[in-house]
Amino acid sequence: QVQLVESGGGLVQAGGSLRLSCAVSGRTFRTDTMGWFRQAPGKERQFVSAIIWSGSTYYCDSVKGRFTISKDIAESTVYLQMNSLKAEDTAVYYCAATKRVVAGRWPGEYDDWGQGTQVTVSS
Repeated sequence: QVQLVESGGGLVQAGGSLRLSCAVSGRTFRTDTMGWFRQAPGKERQFVSAIIWSGSTYYCDSVKGRFTISKDIAESTVYLQMNSLKAEDTAVYYCAATKRVVAGRWPGEYDDWGQGTQVTVSS
């Protein structure tokens, strides 16, 4: 049974930091591409970041230089370190997994999803 379980969301002031975690089970984590997406109320789900099997990382323009994606293969966990948070980062954050070897930026390219974790940044 595939499970992706996010944690680490919460309420933080603008300029603060949070680290999201996504624990993965039931998948071949070592070779998966893992992505983080976010969805604000009334908006479409948006690509945030991805990390492929080799460790190469990808980011949307709005988070470059502020967010860092990483993974721990031994723990089958992917992380998203979010620094210098802004009010516009407020959203539900989802992790997702795919067997594709490239970093997809569209939700439809991912096979499995977590339940999401709320991140709220107060200004």
